[in-house]
Amino acid sequence: MIIAVSLFVMQVSAQTQPASPQPAQTANQNGTVVDLVKAQADVSTLVSAVEAAGMVETLSGDGPYTIFAPSNEAFTKLPAGKTDSLMLPDAKRELNGILYNHVVQGNLDLNALTAAIEKGGGTASLTTVAGGTLKATLDNGKVVLTDEKGMKATVTSAEKKAKNGVVYVIDSVLIPEVKEAK
Repeated sequence: MIIAVSLFVMQVSAQTQPASPQPAQTANQNGTVVDLVKAQADVSTLVSAVEAAGMVETLSGDGPYTIFAPSNEAFTKLPAGKTDSLMLPDAKRELNGILYNHVVQGNLDLNALTAAIEKGGGTASLTTVAGGTLKATLDNGKVVLTDEKGMKATVTSAEKKAKNGVVYVIDSVLIPEVKEAK
């Protein structure tokens, strides 16, 4: 009787338990970097900005791209009203410049990024799609990015891999240096 009850309980448990999900890393690798950021609640402001800038199609392309994605909290560090004004249609060019300052061509997973930092004697120079430069360093085991203005952003999450690149969440928005037309 005990064996029969045990078998019944095991059978019912097996039927009512949901199928185990795929590991997040594998599931994310099937989508693009855009799909990946859309699935993360802590970067919803970035998603809105990418859509407002008309960058979804580009960042859904082959890449590969390394995206340093500012968190929602990072956008709150901007001056009051700045995020809202960047979302307006007439600010699209400025918004593109800012967002592409967070994108590096290539697939810099954590191993590649830390190897580049070590190879550079403690600093890796990363050229952004916007044409700017981010300096990557390690501080107490965390990757820190410094833009051309000296603004720093710390990587706050482990890399998340997509089929066309990787995404890291950072704690600040990096504003590119405005270059004068020649």
